[in-house]
This record gives sequence, C-alpha cells and structure tokens, in this order.
Amino acid sequence: MIYKRILLKLSGESLMGDKQFGIDHNRLAQYAKEIKELVASGVEVAIVIGGGNIFRGIQAAEGGMDRVQGDYMGMLATVINSMALQSALEEADVYTRLLTAIKMEQIAEPFIRRRAVRHLEKGRVVIFGAGTGNPYFTTDTAASLRAIEIEADVILKGTRVDGIYDSDPEKNPNAVKYDKVSFSEVYEKGLNIMDMTAFTLCNENKLPIIVFDMDTPGNLKKVLAGQEKVGTLVEF
Repeated sequence: MIYKRILLKLSGESLMGDKQFGIDHNRLAQYAKEIKELVASGVEVAIVIGGGNIFRGIQAAEGGMDRVQGDYMGMLATVINSMALQSALEEADVYTRLLTAIKMEQIAEPFIRRRAVRHLEKGRVVIFGAGTGNPYFTTDTAASLRAIEIEADVILKGTRVDGIYDSDPEKNPNAVKYDKVSFSEVYEKGLNIMDMTAFTLCNENKLPIIVFDMDTPGNLKKVLAGQEKVGTLVEF
C-alpha cells in the first residue's frame, strides 16, 4: 500500500444506497468489508461521514430555520451515520472508536488529538463525528482539519463518480476525466471537489486528495495499492 495513514471522507448520501432517505444496511456492510481489508493490510484508517441522508443545515436555513440551529442538527445527523458505520464495522470484527467534536459521553469519546492518533497506532478504525463542532463548517472541512491534525498521508473522498471531470459527467456524456490535477488548476478551472474552506486547508498543508467512486466494490483497495488508474489525484 502506498499510504500508511488515510482519512476516508464519505457523504451521507452514499449511505442511502438505492433508498431515497436514511441508511441502507447492505451499503454499510459493503463499506465495512472494504475497510476491513485495508486494516488487515496494515493501513491506519480514519473516517468522516456527512449527514445529508438525514438532515442538511443549509437546506433547513433556506426554509427559514436558523442556520446555526440547522447546522447543529446536521452535526447530530453525522453522529447517527457514524454510529451506524461503527456498528457495521464491529459486526465485521473491526475494532472501532467513535470520537465526536460535541461531547456526548454515553455514546462516544470526545475528540482529543493524541487519543485519536493512539487509537490509529493500535490498529483501530477511528470515526470522527459531529463535524468540527462549529456551525458554518462543512463535513468536508471537518475531514480536511482532522486529516491534518492526525497527519494523514492523503484524503480519500468517496463519491458517486469515478474522479474529477471538466464538467458534470452525469449531465454531459462528453465530459473528460482527469487522472491528476494540481491544486492551482482546480482553482483556475473552477472544478468542484469540495468547498473552498476545506480545499484551501488541504492546499496550505500540502495534503493530497484522491476523488474516487466508493460505490464500486474493490475500488478503495485499488486506490491505495496505486496499481490502477482509479479516481483523480489532486497534488501540488
């Protein structure tokens, strides 16, 4: 494996599978199986999950709800997803720890950087829940921040598409895929990878990003093996 410590960013929507809402247990089991293979090969795995399958603060704000209140509700949605993934991983016999940015001692440990790193060193999967703990920050920003804090080698952003294209491949059948792209090119071409706060954090801290299709079984291992051209690498 070309990376020793990774942070895997999953969207909340990816957990829906074929459903319109909520959590698809088959999809969870698939993710758990793939993550287990990584851990077995000696990779240290940290995970951040979004909450869009349950609640989105920004959409609630558009409907008239207070943005701060909505964002906190979104953070709690990420904790529900994190607990579901933790449960799926433990069913697959993977030791897992859930650390949240908002204290909720009955169900998770509070986020403490040294503790998180120690869990990773011991071979446990670490899931970071509740985003950054602050409103106005996305889970992409939480993923970038946590990856930098734990000194991960790369962020793997699992999506529905198999990389970064020059236009939306779901709308444009002639869209061209990039195998590699630099941070400056992403800025210049206005490519949509993650929000600007998250992206700039990665750029300033020289943290590479790989965007790939997480829904295709086996892709996660292929990305880390570096043998096939899976996804798009954003580098310096």
